[in-house]
Amino acid sequence: MVTTQQPPSTTEATDSGQRLKVLISAYTCEPGKGSEPGVGWNVVQQVSRFHETWVITRADRREKIDPELAKNPLPNVHFIYYELPWILRFYRKGTRLQSLHYYLWQYGAALAARRAHRQHKFDLAQHVTYVRYWNPSLISLLPIPFIWGPVGGGESAPRSFYKTLSQRGRFFEFLRDLARDVAHFDPAVHLTARRAHIGLATTRESEAKMRSLGCKNIEIVSETSLPVDERQKLNALPARSTTPFRLVSLGRLLDWKGFHLGLMAFAQFLKTHPDAEYWVIGKGPQQAYLESLVKELGISHRVKIWGALPRAQTLEKLSECDVLVHPSLHDSGGWVCLEAMASGRPVICLDLGGPGVQVTDETGFRVRAGTPEQAIADMAQVMERLANDPDLRQRMGAAGKQRVETAFDWNAKGEQLNALYQRIMASRKARA
Repeated sequence: MVTTQQPPSTTEATDSGQRLKVLISAYTCEPGKGSEPGVGWNVVQQVSRFHETWVITRADRREKIDPELAKNPLPNVHFIYYELPWILRFYRKGTRLQSLHYYLWQYGAALAARRAHRQHKFDLAQHVTYVRYWNPSLISLLPIPFIWGPVGGGESAPRSFYKTLSQRGRFFEFLRDLARDVAHFDPAVHLTARRAHIGLATTRESEAKMRSLGCKNIEIVSETSLPVDERQKLNALPARSTTPFRLVSLGRLLDWKGFHLGLMAFAQFLKTHPDAEYWVIGKGPQQAYLESLVKELGISHRVKIWGALPRAQTLEKLSECDVLVHPSLHDSGGWVCLEAMASGRPVICLDLGGPGVQVTDETGFRVRAGTPEQAIADMAQVMERLANDPDLRQRMGAAGKQRVETAFDWNAKGEQLNALYQRIMASRKARA
């Protein structure tokens, strides 16, 4: 089932190159959200600054999108709402059925895209969400240049770290690896990779996986950025100069997020800085384990697990902390690292995935993920270095704000996408 929503369009010429008709596939696209829905919505906003934009997304997104458009119109955007026939609508967020729904949705959305292309004659198409390289994007079948991504998911938890995971966590990693392995036998995934005029990989690991599928032209581009208003809120958080020295971890409490590694490092660090504190903000299936680990390590008196908090309270807690600890074992995005950097907080992460690309030597510490014992010891040393050097924290905080502003701003990303589009069209014209 397809329904199309078309706000009034404009034909004002752009001074940023050729004005194009662009088709975007965004399975999830929602205003005011982070993560994948936010990627979809923000990319659409940015592309529409320069080009006439059509967006294929799920029909159930309409209840969120239409009220936003009524308040803040996007005159160059046309939404095509597509949903599978009712007999195939076994979608429920957070379940394996969601992945199956997404896979089947791609086939129906491709048919809707073909019909729309016959009518509007698009110049190029781009897949935006989901940000997973092992899923196909069948708008690639259109006879126009296709941009695949940004896509990620090529990151894996190092095998040496499996022994630190719960049974549930190890089973999750097994299923995730299995899904990716199966995808390498999927002709639709290979077709997507081969037909991509250019692939945008979120990390070095994802680039290697995409290349193995047959994608020849790949650039590494982060999926994550921060809107101006969000960055301003974070920039406004005051620098901290009071005691005690306090670390914080933010996010879903999942094994692969590595919060247990942060707590183990904190236990070592606490031996030399007994007044320090560690806060954990978030909820998830690992909460009970983390609470028991804190007791086992004997650090209950210096650790506070807050659970999930509203956004305003989360920012308030962040303002009361000095350093973000984000030892994720595989993370294509790492939004929280950008948020911490935008707030002027140094970041401690493992040198893996998205955080390993976002964080630099000037904005934090990327710890080598050789073995759990080595990583924990190195994180403890880094905690000590930051605790002992307030000037270093201040310099890294200032560098973090600057890096987010220059490299992870949505307006800048929009300009980069436009430049990519113009480059593709110029090369296509040169070959004609």
